[in-house]
Amino acid sequence: MVGTQRELHFEDIPTLASGLRTREYSSEEVTRIQLQRITALDPHLRAYVEVFADEAIADARLADSEMAHGRFRGPLHGIPIGVKDLCHIKGHPTAGGMSFRRERHALQDATVVARLRQAGAVILGSLQLTEGAYSDYHPSVSPPKNPWDPRYWTGISSSGSAVATASGICFGAIGTDTGGSIRWPAAANGVTGLKPTWGRVSRFGVLELAASLDHVGTIARSAIGAGMMLQAISGYDPLDSTSLRAPALDIQADASVKGLRLGLDSRILESGLDDSVRNMLTEAVEVLVGRGAVLVNMEFPDASQAVRDWVPNCAVEAAVAHELDFADKEENYGPVLAGVIRTGQTFSGTDLQKILQRRRDYAGALAAALEHVDVAIVPVQPFEPLSLETIATLGEKPELIEALQRFTSPFNMSGSPTITLPAGFSENQMPMAFQLVAQHLCEDRLVRAGAAYQAETYWHTRHPRLS
Repeated sequence: MVGTQRELHFEDIPTLASGLRTREYSSEEVTRIQLQRITALDPHLRAYVEVFADEAIADARLADSEMAHGRFRGPLHGIPIGVKDLCHIKGHPTAGGMSFRRERHALQDATVVARLRQAGAVILGSLQLTEGAYSDYHPSVSPPKNPWDPRYWTGISSSGSAVATASGICFGAIGTDTGGSIRWPAAANGVTGLKPTWGRVSRFGVLELAASLDHVGTIARSAIGAGMMLQAISGYDPLDSTSLRAPALDIQADASVKGLRLGLDSRILESGLDDSVRNMLTEAVEVLVGRGAVLVNMEFPDASQAVRDWVPNCAVEAAVAHELDFADKEENYGPVLAGVIRTGQTFSGTDLQKILQRRRDYAGALAAALEHVDVAIVPVQPFEPLSLETIATLGEKPELIEALQRFTSPFNMSGSPTITLPAGFSENQMPMAFQLVAQHLCEDRLVRAGAAYQAETYWHTRHPRLS
């Protein structure tokens, strides 16, 4: 046995995987450290819905036995992972942030959970989220707290996943993103978030918010770690006919970006960004160019209509996803999710067709713009980290909601892959981040560029001070 709890609980996945494989420490040891930290910290952080302590220890012992006998399942073997409580985990409830679902136990694993198990990961438990993965928590839920400062936003839906990863009470987590719900939490909590191409990861066994906008992805401490998780869960699934028959994802521990074409639309720097966000983005470009990337001027298509169309598109699909439950249990829904479902019920087929046509046009224009670069750089949001006080006024400020979604929801409308990378701290010492975007099925480029940036910076190695 080597190291203390403090030396292990904030390790990233590649480092931890190496230590497990060389038997520097055991999966059971690492899992017990995580469970002890959950017991000590989660009553305050509120990241977990349910902790599977006995199952996790049993899985860790199995992983140790397999590795002792020379059977290595891959880089996630023996690593404790958390799963957003939107994914079915056999024998456990999948509440999805909804009070009436807490007694509904899953009969089988979601494909993403099954693939984590096949990779030898240890499932620590289910993680908290907003109601139905939309924009607010059910009134019965106590929201997770930002470990850097509880007065600040945790980033909406995949909040529990990001809070747990940032706090050292899991080494990585499954998240989902329908309009920004991996990227906002990753940015707000100072961790790395990887939203893959739509269809790269099966949605079988994952509760829907909006089927054509929902992306299942990963949250970890490093780009390589997030990529290793994505590699384990990606691939065609016969249980999800919308999953892509694409070449297998191959993530390498490669931080070389020499010659990589880095796209920047300079108009973004000149249009409505806080000075700190503009400076962060400029410095990130300098880091990547310093590593050998080639800066390429590009122009993104106007995404303002795509942002405006996201809400009605999401609302119609949410109304479909909740059609049966909402008809019988409307009184059990919180006001925000109920409101978006009712909104979705009001749209006609003609209204929806106009939205879908504009969406196809935007996605095509974006694909054409991205053909000329390998990755493009954009903010996650145009302003500094948001306090809970500011977030509480969002409903009164539609212009703030539109600004918040400016760099997130368009990439759900297009289905594009993105990676979110920690990139400094605000004046109030809260994490800041940017994102890289690529053509469909080019997650390997995103991970490589993210690894290059993280090889030159230390932001992803910073952690909140927790007792």
